[in-house]
Amino acid sequence: MRAIEILGETESILTAEFEGLHSGGGRSSIKGGQSAADSALEQLNISGYAKNRSEVLPREARGATVLSPYIRHNLLPLQRVWDHVAKAPYDDREKFRDELLWQEYARHLYARIGVRLFENLRFEQVWDHEGNGWPEGMACVDFVVDELHTDGWLVNQSRMWLASHWSVRNQMGWLYGQEEMYRHLLDGSRAANLLGWQWTVGSGTGKPYGFARWQVHKRASSLCMHCPLNKNCPIEEFPEELTLENTSVEPLLISDPDLAATTGPLSVVKNSPAEFVLLTVDSLGDSDPALVAHPELPVVFVFNEAALRRLQLSSKRIYFYLETLQDLAQRRDLTVYLGDPYEFAKEHAVAVTYAPVPSFAKFTNLAEIHPFQWLRTPHAKSVRSFSAWRGK
Repeated sequence: MRAIEILGETESILTAEFEGLHSGGGRSSIKGGQSAADSALEQLNISGYAKNRSEVLPREARGATVLSPYIRHNLLPLQRVWDHVAKAPYDDREKFRDELLWQEYARHLYARIGVRLFENLRFEQVWDHEGNGWPEGMACVDFVVDELHTDGWLVNQSRMWLASHWSVRNQMGWLYGQEEMYRHLLDGSRAANLLGWQWTVGSGTGKPYGFARWQVHKRASSLCMHCPLNKNCPIEEFPEELTLENTSVEPLLISDPDLAATTGPLSVVKNSPAEFVLLTVDSLGDSDPALVAHPELPVVFVFNEAALRRLQLSSKRIYFYLETLQDLAQRRDLTVYLGDPYEFAKEHAVAVTYAPVPSFAKFTNLAEIHPFQWLRTPHAKSVRSFSAWRGK
């Protein structure tokens, strides 16, 4: 465990402290930090969202909000964003709030079934076949992959293109495709990324999403005009429709026998006096409940060195975290370490906010556990689909 001085040039910090802990890839144009998140929300205008949220090109026609990196790390809690659009046009507001609920559904599902989300959930699809499902040469795929690698963010429409092309068209295991996407996405949460891939390739729904030239013409027609394969397009037709076989039913999709474990505490659990507030990547915002409850305590964030070495995330994600921590350090007494966050929590009296992820169970000897900022409190009934979950 070693302390990192973060009040300097982020490029120098990355070079000095994170050698061997990332896969490179530069930095995103999307800046990290609570101040950046607040500014993005203040400028939010979702008029036209229902019509334009899936537009890919030209960029100025996009209706997507680019709030997802801030939502993923709870710099912008879902409830705050939900309330912010209360006066927006009805159709745009309802479609936008549907997307917020989808994020919440992903969190509920992952909190309940955990690492089971890494496997085919309801239907058999190509899962663990290694290989590259994004071969070069098609302007549409090359453009989207380049945007992923350059900025670490994609319109949801183009995420679906990549997932479908990887598995539905090219029959490569979606487990590897989602991992490649996850390494780069600033909003890369296991919950949302895994669920998005399962939904697109059909392992979560039984109905794979087919990617073909039609979608490119509709959402980014300029790509086809300049594509070297324009006269011989390999995705001219939709991929063959497949009937996916059912997998064995996962009982946890039907009901939750331990709702309290899924939800986490609904009120503060106090085991001993806290000496530090410990932040996690799932809750880095100023509204973190443990942070708000203890304005007088020093704050700690620990980069998980072993996890970074294993995952080899893009440097874009490390920059986003560093910018977020630098911003927070302007308001709070913050110390950042590189090491093992679970060991730190075991050896120090920390207050931490519950995170609905399997790894939270690794924390032991916590002084205080604060409730997660749910948009909707989890229920114990069916989560087999978004509509089933929402209906309850």
